Amino acid sequence: MKILYAIQGTGNGHISRARDIVPILQQYGEVDILVSGTQADVDLNYKIKYQFHGLSFVFGKRGGVDFKRTLKQTKFLRFLNEIWNLNVAQYDLVINDFEPVSAWACKFKVKKCIGLSHQSAVIHPFSPKPANIDWLGYLILKFYAPVNNFYGFHFKTYADKIYNPVIRQEIRGLKIKEGDFYIVYLPAYSDERIIDVLSKFNLHFKVFSKHSKQNSKCGNIEIIPIVNHLYLKSLAECKGVICGAGFEGPSEALFLRKKLLVIPMKGQYEQQCNAAALAKMGVKVLKTFKLSYFNDLDEFFNTEQSLNINYPNQTEEIIRKLIIENAASNYTVTSDSFSFS
Repeated sequence: MKILYAIQGTGNGHISRARDIVPILQQYGEVDILVSGTQADVDLNYKIKYQFHGLSFVFGKRGGVDFKRTLKQTKFLRFLNEIWNLNVAQYDLVINDFEPVSAWACKFKVKKCIGLSHQSAVIHPFSPKPANIDWLGYLILKFYAPVNNFYGFHFKTYADKIYNPVIRQEIRGLKIKEGDFYIVYLPAYSDERIIDVLSKFNLHFKVFSKHSKQNSKCGNIEIIPIVNHLYLKSLAECKGVICGAGFEGPSEALFLRKKLLVIPMKGQYEQQCNAAALAKMGVKVLKTFKLSYFNDLDEFFNTEQSLNINYPNQTEEIIRKLIIENAASNYTVTSDSFSFS
């Protein structure tokens, strides 16, 4: 069987999850990988057949998306050309992690496209939503990468076909201890803003930065470029995590039972939904990251967080279910292989 696995390359979560999913898919057939987007800081470690520009959002430095830079780098004609020239008909199965080129290529060429993403779970009616629904944000989530069928991941199993997060093996294998420092990963804020706020606390912080290319130190604050093995070591040994309300980062912190505070990106409906879900679970959520929230941050630093989260490894089970339910009828899944029938 020939499989196209298409991955969103904006942010690091999709790529990180794919590292565990690709080898499982390879058990069922020949897998070609497509990545579109320009904002990821981690490597997939597998050969990428298609690298597209796609439609990417650019992180700003004030807590949200930099829409001016996003529009400037958007190449709509190129995007249409990528859709037109992608031959999806050659594949027996197209699996999509919120990736727009392959999704729209399937849509225009009447090819079945299967969603395997967090976004599929976010828009489900049973998943938590913020009090004020951003209908434009909802429509973007729904139509950015349209699919025919979906298998979603969320912080809880809110409905059928919504599963626990994929916690990568690198995280599951970490040796955990509680150090005396906090990890901070807020890619939508400038290093200067982060330093200005954190310098008011007599604590040790390690800030992983999208905006810096070399290590530096400012008093009690270390600024560290994003390097996967350094981040993992710090995550295993930190006292707590302050990060955006994405999906993989908070999921990993919850799995490791690290104290967690999240700040959703402005103008990102998905993160607003994630924040609503995390708040219901007992996670501290702030509207923005600035000194006016000093008391909230101080309370977070001085309060223990007692969340007992269990995320069993279901990745192989989910992929097997997806293959069984969506593969062409001339294939049969056996106990340990995939074969023609």
